[in-house]
Amino acid sequence: MTGIASPRELTFRGIVLGAILTVVFTAANVYLGLRIGLTFATSIPAAVISMAVLRAFSGTTIQENNIVQTIASSAGTLSAIVFVLPGLVMVGWWADFPYWESVAVIAVGGVLGVMYSVPLRRALVTGSDLPYPEGVAAAEVLKVGAGVGGAEENRKGLAAVTAGGLLSALYPLLAKMKLAVEEVGGAFKVGSGGSMLFGGLSLALVGVGHLVGLAVGIAMLIGIVISFGVLLPQLTAGGIPAGTELADFVGTVFREKIRFIGAGTIGVAAIWTLLRVIGPIVRGVTSAIAANASRKGGGIDSLDITERDIPIGIVGGTILASMIPIALLLADFAVGGPVAGALGMTLIASVVYVLIAGIIIASVCGYMAGLIGASNSPISGVGILAALGISLLLLGLFGQGGSEEDTKALVAFALFVTAIVFGVATISNDNLQDLKTGQLVGATPWRQQVALILGVLFGALVIPPILDLLNSTFGFQGAPGAGENALSAPQASLISAIAQGVLGGSLDWNLVGLGAAIGAGVIVADELLKRAGKGSLPPLAVGMGMYLPTQVTLMVILGTVLGHLYNRWAARQSAPEFAERMGVLTATGLIVGDSLFNIAFAAIVAGTDNTEALAVVKDFPASLPFGVAAFAAIIAYAYWRMRRDSASV
Repeated sequence: MTGIASPRELTFRGIVLGAILTVVFTAANVYLGLRIGLTFATSIPAAVISMAVLRAFSGTTIQENNIVQTIASSAGTLSAIVFVLPGLVMVGWWADFPYWESVAVIAVGGVLGVMYSVPLRRALVTGSDLPYPEGVAAAEVLKVGAGVGGAEENRKGLAAVTAGGLLSALYPLLAKMKLAVEEVGGAFKVGSGGSMLFGGLSLALVGVGHLVGLAVGIAMLIGIVISFGVLLPQLTAGGIPAGTELADFVGTVFREKIRFIGAGTIGVAAIWTLLRVIGPIVRGVTSAIAANASRKGGGIDSLDITERDIPIGIVGGTILASMIPIALLLADFAVGGPVAGALGMTLIASVVYVLIAGIIIASVCGYMAGLIGASNSPISGVGILAALGISLLLLGLFGQGGSEEDTKALVAFALFVTAIVFGVATISNDNLQDLKTGQLVGATPWRQQVALILGVLFGALVIPPILDLLNSTFGFQGAPGAGENALSAPQASLISAIAQGVLGGSLDWNLVGLGAAIGAGVIVADELLKRAGKGSLPPLAVGMGMYLPTQVTLMVILGTVLGHLYNRWAARQSAPEFAERMGVLTATGLIVGDSLFNIAFAAIVAGTDNTEALAVVKDFPASLPFGVAAFAAIIAYAYWRMRRDSASV
């Protein structure tokens, strides 16, 4: 490929389309993130829409469509900043979202995330065997849409994605019509305490599980057993408080205790993961420097297209230059609070924290996204760790025991710094998925990295007015003057509580310490398994199983089992590679359909302010058995269909 001209890629029409999709996807994600605490991956829906729109123009390439999905997914993922920023309103420090201050915080964190991900591409994408389920799925969608492969294979592949998408959209449609349940399970007694198990009936999660592999599924199952089989019954032992429902009691203990234990496990696993990937990261930086030297010596044409990153000198310079606006933002934010009395020392410490924490968090989030996908990565757990870090730093500088107003100011400052670091986390959580997609479709890395920056800037401009609109319309639970219809903003509430707990002295460190000890034990077990040649137990996946609600994890585990069984069957076929790819394409379709339906439903809810806008009945007595039967039938049909089409080659 050296010396060959690049295909049409970073085009004006692609940028415009990406910007338009940014507004739609970001608005939907911000609303859902504040309403139910979940966001959805936007790369695959953006790729589908891009292919449909750009097909009307001449000269469209797979790489151009990839740029559109990169811009839209970058901005859509950045909307996860709503897991932190509303905390400033909830603690009573902001009454609304100052536009340019909010834009600057979101933009600088996002751009840092892009810059940190440049050398990580070589370490965690091209030099790694991480599955990147959503990145692979997006690439498969783009390939099928572009007609890559033989005519018959492409026809069957397109049919597999289409069928998977329709099947995946069918079930949530039935659920929103109130004909089928959205989850099964419940809380139950265990001795004098209780526990709970819920399975969210999502075909997209089954598709993700198919792509990530059995080892991740087993690790997540172990995490579930630890949290829901051991810890939750113990922490609820002693009886349920009078007048409290079992489900409410168990759910509260999970949110207020188990998630902190899970965050401790994720923290230790994250540190261990970082230590393990430091070598590849250093090699990635070294190869980036070597590529830069080659570029200077022989020009850009001397590099293979897939090696053309943004020059490492520009990356390093941008990271260091970003510390200046960060310092200015923090200095402006600190006016009138206790930080102003020790401004110089606090600014230096905070900027250094952002610089170092950004590197760590970018690496860890990139690894987690590669392991299980950006949508299912426990990004709020990383937010907890970031809030813990800056809160401890401020505690060391200012101590405890100040006035209530001073404590509020320190909590607000901690949340502001966390928002910057969280911008790094959200973008690095998504960027490496996009760069994996780019690797698989032959994209030029530097063009895709520029598209990521554009997506960050578009998202930063769009998010604050959406936040302001939702704040003025609904408000946030826990904020001063919030009404009964206020948005729950669960992650922002949790992360705010962390900062308040550390700086106010109410955080139970025993929970975090217990989680850290569990994480250390899992790491030892993983190393012993590897040395014995009996597989692995990814520590981060165990932490995810402990931290995430089972509404997410159980269906992913089911998908890993189904995918493992299918791939064993595929290996025995006359065309094993094609049979396995049909499984990937069907799983991709399951993710596509769910994502597109979520976008459409979010638009309907936002337009009607009615979460039951699609309901055709108020109460359907058979919704549980019908839902379970329908869900099982859809899965059975999907796998029967892919086996039929794979075997007929």
